[in-house]
Formats: sequence, structure tokens, C-alpha cells
Amino acid sequence: MVRLTLLLALFASIPHCDAAAAEPESTINFQRLNRIDRIVSEGLKRNQFPGCVVLIQYKGAPVFEKAYGNLQTVPEVIPMQVDTVFDLASLTKPIATASSIHLLAERGEIDLQETAHHYLPDFRGDGKEAITIEQLLTHTSGLIPDNALSDYQSGREEAYENINKLSLSAQPGEKFMYSDVGFIVLGRIAETVTGQRLDKFCDAELFTPLQMSETGYLPDASLRERAATTQKRNEKWMRGEVHDPRAFEMDGVAGHAGLFSTAQDLSRFAEMILNDGELDGVRLFTPASIQRMTESVDVPRGIRSLGWDKQSPYSSNKGDLLTDSGIGHGGFTGTGIWIDPELDLAVIFLSNRVHPDGSGSVNSLIGRISTVATAALPDESD
Repeated sequence: MVRLTLLLALFASIPHCDAAAAEPESTINFQRLNRIDRIVSEGLKRNQFPGCVVLIQYKGAPVFEKAYGNLQTVPEVIPMQVDTVFDLASLTKPIATASSIHLLAERGEIDLQETAHHYLPDFRGDGKEAITIEQLLTHTSGLIPDNALSDYQSGREEAYENINKLSLSAQPGEKFMYSDVGFIVLGRIAETVTGQRLDKFCDAELFTPLQMSETGYLPDASLRERAATTQKRNEKWMRGEVHDPRAFEMDGVAGHAGLFSTAQDLSRFAEMILNDGELDGVRLFTPASIQRMTESVDVPRGIRSLGWDKQSPYSSNKGDLLTDSGIGHGGFTGTGIWIDPELDLAVIFLSNRVHPDGSGSVNSLIGRISTVATAALPDESD
């Protein structure tokens, strides 16, 4: 039995390419692009993650799409597939929450320069009345990164009430402090303005129009069967159940975490961004909204956009060759995405680096993959 398990593990470590990439631009340097195989293999050997899916999209078509390793190693080995469903962790922030806020702003239901207090009258005290939507989107609100897990263990409404009681760690606009709390507040604002829970609004207004049928909070049974396993909670392996403990206590739906998706669905979202808000004849955002979403915002210690990273202490997964137009984000479970409008390029890396014991590490590896992908593009000056 031990020998069989080892053989299965060895087989599963071989790259799987179950969905062929579309016919790419003939000038792509595939010799360079295929170096991704070596980068990922090194990461697997070092136990940085059990498996991953990498998708590189250029000018509207996937030019590289592979699955590597395993979506689970214990209690049994299950090979990774290109359609594996991943817990996106903090990719929830830009893809679900910030997108919802921008959509509501486009519709005139939210003013990005207005205060959060305007939409949430109970969000006040210790200077919180001055925090703007833009400051929440750029992590310059002064809110702490995380409050105590115990603040969430009596349900969603009490969790929001406990956030209302928090003191600020800095004056609004004074510091850049990456904050889950800030995006929980943004999610609450979206829910209050729309009268819908965040998962329902995102499904109806974002993911269904984009035909992202495998993206959303609280994946159903069929999607959970294809999900990458993360860690144990209460002696049970989490597979299709949100890893983030605060999002879990909020019934799996929160502004900072809880979203699940596949690489192919995320490529649709990226293409919508790259195509100025439109995909397959469906316009989700105006070009002006996409510009507002992706333009650079100077913050202390770096550059962000309104919901995304650009160049900050959290950009180690960006790589060295993306342009200043690039936007991206990472997720605690081992996920990352970068979208570069100037290059017409998207780099998607999805892993369950926390499986089985939380010791994996992928940010620098994602950055290397991004650099290789960018270096493989044709020289447009030729």
C-alpha cells in the first residue's frame, strides 16, 4: 500500500495539461515560456505547494495553461486538474468587493469620495467618520489589519457591530496598512446600498453576465468535488469550504475573503478588464470605470489602485517586467493574478500552498513566472 501511494504521488507530480491552449501568436517565444515548467517543478520539489494551475493569457487567448502536482496529498493523493476550483482568499477583495463598489459607483449609487459613515451611520467614533470609500479601497483608512477572531464568532451582524467599535491605528490617509477589516466594511457598504448579501449581488451583477459559472461564494457540491484541499478545521479537511476563519464565521461570505473560482473563469474576468469592461458583447463597466479602477494612486510606501495592488510591499508576486499599468493581487491560500493592459497580458497562478500544514510559500515563485511570461512576449518595437 505504501509503494502504491508513492507511485501515485510520483505520477501526480508530472504536469497535466488537460485543456489545450488556444492557437497563440506565432511570435510568442515558447522556449522562454516553457521555463515555467522548471520554475514550478523546483517549487514542488521544495514543498512550497502541493500543486497549482498556471494560465498565461495574451491578446485574448491562453498561450500557456497547465496543471501541476496534486490538489490533495493527504489523506489520499488526488492529481491537480486545469479545472480545479480554488479558494481565492484575498483575491476576493478586488474581484468581488472592489468590482461591486466600482459597479455601484458607475450606477451613481456610491460616491467613491464619500465617507463610509454616509452609507453606514453606525460606523463612527474615534475619527472613523472621516474615512472615505477611496481610502478603504487603497488600505489607507487607518483601520487595523485584523480584529480578534472572537469578534466574529456570534455571527455576521455582531461582527459588523464589533467593527463599528474599533479604534483607528492611524489617521485616515496617514499610513498604508493592508486591512481585511477595511474590505469587510466595503462589503457591508455594498450590501447596505443594494439590499442584497454580497454573494447574491456578485453572482447576479458580475459573474453571471461574464459567464463565470464556476466563480462565487459557497460553491455547490459539484464544485466542491473539484476543489483543492487546504487545511483541517475541527479535524475535518477543508475542501470547498472557506479557509479564512473570519469569513467562515460570517457564513462564508465577506468582503475580504470567501470567493472560489477556476483559472479559466479568472481569465474571463481578466479579459473583461483588458477589453475596457466588455466581454463577448456584454458590457459590464464603461471604459471610464476601468480607467478609474486601474489608474495609479500614490499611497505611503507605494502605489495602489482603487482595489488592486500595483507596486507596494505586497508586490513580490508581480515580477520584474510588467508595466506601470499592471494591476494584481495575491491570496493567503497561494493564489495570485496580474493583469497588464499595456501588454494585453494576464498571469494567473492558483495553488493551495497551505495544504496540508500551512507551511508553503509561493509569492516569489509567482513573480518569477510573471517575469518569464512577460519576457516571452514579442517585441512590439520590431
